[in-house]
Amino acid sequence: MRLNIVANQDPFYTKRFAWYVGRRCRASTIKDVAEELNLDWQTVKELDKQYMAAQLKRAGTPAPKAIGIDEISIRKGQTYRIVVSDLIRRRPIWFGGADRSEDSMRQFYDWLGEKKSKGIRLAVMDMWKPFRNVTSERAPQAAILFDKFHIMKHLGEALDKIRKMEYARLQGKDRRYIKGQKYVLLSNHENLTLDGRRSLKTLLAANKRLNTAYLLKESFGQLWDYKSEAWARRFFENWKAGLKWQRLKPYEKFAEMIERHWDGVAAYCKPENKVSLGFVEGLNNKIRVI
Repeated sequence: MRLNIVANQDPFYTKRFAWYVGRRCRASTIKDVAEELNLDWQTVKELDKQYMAAQLKRAGTPAPKAIGIDEISIRKGQTYRIVVSDLIRRRPIWFGGADRSEDSMRQFYDWLGEKKSKGIRLAVMDMWKPFRNVTSERAPQAAILFDKFHIMKHLGEALDKIRKMEYARLQGKDRRYIKGQKYVLLSNHENLTLDGRRSLKTLLAANKRLNTAYLLKESFGQLWDYKSEAWARRFFENWKAGLKWQRLKPYEKFAEMIERHWDGVAAYCKPENKVSLGFVEGLNNKIRVI
C-alpha cells in the first residue's frame, strides 16, 4: 500500500522529510523515489516541489553579471517561453513569459529589479530583435553578444538551401550523391561515423559547389578564436571575398546578416566577454528532455 502524506498534517516532520525526498529527486526520477519509499507518485511530486521552493527562497534573487537569453518551444504551434541563465555561475535563473515578445522579456527585468539589472555587463542572445530591444532598454550598460551556436545554425540553414538548389539543378544519376545526405553535410565532422565521413567525402568530391560551401562553413567557426576585433574583421572580409564568383546566394545573404549585426558578433573578441557560449544550448536540450 502506497502512503499518501498530506503536507499540512505534520509540518515539522514533513519539512524534514520533504528535504530528504527532494535531495533524492535530484538524482532519481519521481517514479523511482516513490517506489523506493513506498509513497504515492503525487506525494513525492508535492514534497519535491516543497524542497525546490525552499531552495529558491534560500538562493534569493540572483545578481548576474553575464546572462544568456534564449527561447524554448514547449509544444507544437510556436508556443515559446524565455529562459535566462547566469553564465558565470552556469545555472538557469528565470523561466517564464507567455511568448518571446518584448512584453515577456520585460517580465524578467521586472523580476530581477532595476538595481540588479544595472549590474549586468554582458547579455548573450540570438539575433531576435525583441530580446535585444528590451535588454538595451533595461540594461543599457550591458554589452550584447550574439550567440555563436545560433549564428552557425543560420549558416547551416544556408548550406542546406545550397544543397537543395544543387539537387534541383542536377538531373538523373548526378543527383544520387546528394539525395539523403543532409545529415552528413550539416553535422560536425568529428560527430560523423566512419561511414558518414566516407559518404561526405564522396559527396564533396562529386559536387564542386557543395564542396566550396562546406569548406566555407567549416572555416567560419574560426571567427570566435580571435582576440582582436581588427583581426576578426580581416578574417570576415577574407571569408566574404571567398564568396565571389561562387554563386552561393544563401551565403551572400548570411554575410549580409552578419554585417548588419557585426557589433554583437565582434563583442566576443574582448577578453571580458569570453564566457561559455555552449551552456545555454546545453541547458535548453536538458529542458526539452524534461
